[in-house]
Amino acid sequence: MLVSRGAAVVRTINLLKNSANPSKTSVRNSHAPWHYRSATPPETDKRIIYIAEAVGGFAWWWMLWHLWTQFDHITGEFEYPDPRKWSDEELGIPPEE
Repeated sequence: MLVSRGAAVVRTINLLKNSANPSKTSVRNSHAPWHYRSATPPETDKRIIYIAEAVGGFAWWWMLWHLWTQFDHITGEFEYPDPRKWSDEELGIPPEE
């Protein structure tokens, strides 16, 4: 029994020793370099970063400007009714008799 298990262990060791490291030889379909435990290279095209900053700045301006000038989109168009003026009948409270 020990001989059969020993043969399987030797076969596995030889297989692992002869095969390449799969993490170094794997095929990636992302068309970009893989950086494991290292810093990514600096972005070469600054135009994309500037466009993203401009679009983000415009989006924030749009939201804040409309919150400032058209706050009724958040709070509602009409005045909220005063609940102290509601009658018991409107609230669905039965008479106290």
